[in-house]
Amino acid sequence: MRLLVTGGAGYIGSITTAVLLDAGHSVTVYDSLVRGYREAVPKEAEFVQGNLADRDTLNRVLSEGHFDAAMHFAAFIEAGESMTRPGRYFSNNVANTLNLLEALIAHDVKRIVFSSTAAVYASKDTPLTEDDPLGPSNVYGETKLMIERMLYWYHRVHGLRYCALRYFNAAGAMLDGDGNALRGEAHDPETHLIPLTLQVPLGRREALYLFGTDYDTPDGTCIRDYIHVVDLAQAHVLALEALDEREAMVYNLGNGRGYSNRQVIETARRVTGHPIPVIETDRRPGDAPILVASSEKIARELGWQPRYPELEDIIASAWEWHRTHPFGYRRAPGDEG
Repeated sequence: MRLLVTGGAGYIGSITTAVLLDAGHSVTVYDSLVRGYREAVPKEAEFVQGNLADRDTLNRVLSEGHFDAAMHFAAFIEAGESMTRPGRYFSNNVANTLNLLEALIAHDVKRIVFSSTAAVYASKDTPLTEDDPLGPSNVYGETKLMIERMLYWYHRVHGLRYCALRYFNAAGAMLDGDGNALRGEAHDPETHLIPLTLQVPLGRREALYLFGTDYDTPDGTCIRDYIHVVDLAQAHVLALEALDEREAMVYNLGNGRGYSNRQVIETARRVTGHPIPVIETDRRPGDAPILVASSEKIARELGWQPRYPELEDIIASAWEWHRTHPFGYRRAPGDEG
């Protein structure tokens, strides 16, 4: 298939692009490079620097590309920032997705796989299923839920086939057959627990700040479900193929296991051999106490199974990336859109 991948210069988007290329698809990456990196885009993919707010560029790319489907990763993703700058998130995530959907329909691209999030759910002590109550605790999650509703209505009105994949915590890095890191996490600013933790043994920060130790959980810290980014990417390929037979899908993607922030830190200590000092501080607004997935539905319907479910393996691959790329990707002059 010929695929348009928005946000394909980002962490998950670039790794999914690599997996799509390995599966034999032709990929055009469309990314503003505001948060992504040109260096992360696989050389075999065509690249267009553009913002989804730029309808002229978007229409030109869609007109020339004759695409069969789109994968939509482009979004701002920092939950904490979304609680202080909500307008930025509604504009970039929701309004720009509306531009994309309108352009896809105008150019008769009737299939899309959407990067959603577990943040659409209300917190729950047991693994979340796709039928559990929705109730975002931050603006970021709200924007993703709004997009899911848009997809539902574009399906009903325009016949758009879609799959919304509700990620839990993507982590880890893409390694080659010899264990060398090819692509990994490089957010700027970085807000995710595992890369922040690994910055301590790299000497990039003296200690890790632990936000909130008084949650109603066994050790008082938030519990999350971590999924290896390559397993996540493979699920996108399955979802894309399933759109041949299924018109509208929503799936969770996680391991079905919950690890507390303290458990993540302890595992990172074992992997790196570094003590990783911790500074305990107050909760951040918008952090749900527990988010753990049940991925039984996508396993049952599409046959998806994570190949790297162990937290230690996930962190070890992330460590290989950060150890060999301590400053992530290089941002070329003029790359920021």
